[in-house]
Amino acid sequence: MRMTKRFGLLAAAAVLATSTAALAAPTFINILTGGTSGVYYPMGVGLSQLYNNNIKDARASVQATKASVENLNLLQAGRGELAFALGDSVADAWNGVEEAGFKAPLKKLRAIAAIYPNYIQIVASKESGIKTLADLKGKRVSVGAPKSGTELNARAILGAAGLSYSDLGRVEYMPFAESVELVKNRQLDATLQSAGLGQAAIRDLASMMPITFVEVPAEVVAKIGNPAYQPGIIPAGTYEGQDSDVATATITNILVTHEGVSDELAYQMAKLLFDNLDRMANAHSAAKQITLENATKGLPLPLHPGAERFYKEAGVLK
Repeated sequence: MRMTKRFGLLAAAAVLATSTAALAAPTFINILTGGTSGVYYPMGVGLSQLYNNNIKDARASVQATKASVENLNLLQAGRGELAFALGDSVADAWNGVEEAGFKAPLKKLRAIAAIYPNYIQIVASKESGIKTLADLKGKRVSVGAPKSGTELNARAILGAAGLSYSDLGRVEYMPFAESVELVKNRQLDATLQSAGLGQAAIRDLASMMPITFVEVPAEVVAKIGNPAYQPGIIPAGTYEGQDSDVATATITNILVTHEGVSDELAYQMAKLLFDNLDRMANAHSAAKQITLENATKGLPLPLHPGAERFYKEAGVLK
């Protein structure tokens, strides 16, 4: 009888220990961003700090990547919990556009929030003589990392302006910081960068040499034929030496997760973002353009149920 009782107590203790361990298991949140010189990375660091400090047992980390296309494919494969991506890339991922880098529709993806807009920022060295999109013909241009969201944007912008890569003198597929270094060294004439305003690599370039911002006129934006692209303005004074507004195209960025992430975690990821927009603005000024009112607008894929619950509580959704 005593032996049976002892075994029963041991079994109960084992169950309790297992339950306690399960409750204390860390919640891993791998945040997929972009290159360290872009906007996604510091924003990802800001989110990781929020999550580590406010989600019990959270283990949030930040992964530098080639950005949108890679991020979305990694999410589909379950190799991340949250990712930054451009709206047009998200639409292509959801629909399985192969030429954009998606071999099949990525139907596991879910939205957390529409956040700030990316601005197409085409910057040329002043000595290159480039002033308009047409002037890019025959010039040496970096269009972003291969199959990145930036590179897909470059194809769309150039195509709408009646140009293709074959019209350029040389095409380089380089991330932001590397592109700027080549412009500084007179090995490139221009770089196209799709990012939030105040992008670090362009700030660096503007402080080092005279540059020209190339406009993307509203009529060119309209010719793209994709509602993800909207006309926008890079305000005067955003960068050193930029004395006037620059017309360009904008594309909304989206925070994306996948269906395997729990409803509670998705809820917390959305809530902590919008409860701490001031802190996110300290991570990068682009966060100043994130608003709760726009968080659910124009999404090309379904919201995660956990995020949807937050927006209903916040009065954004009925």
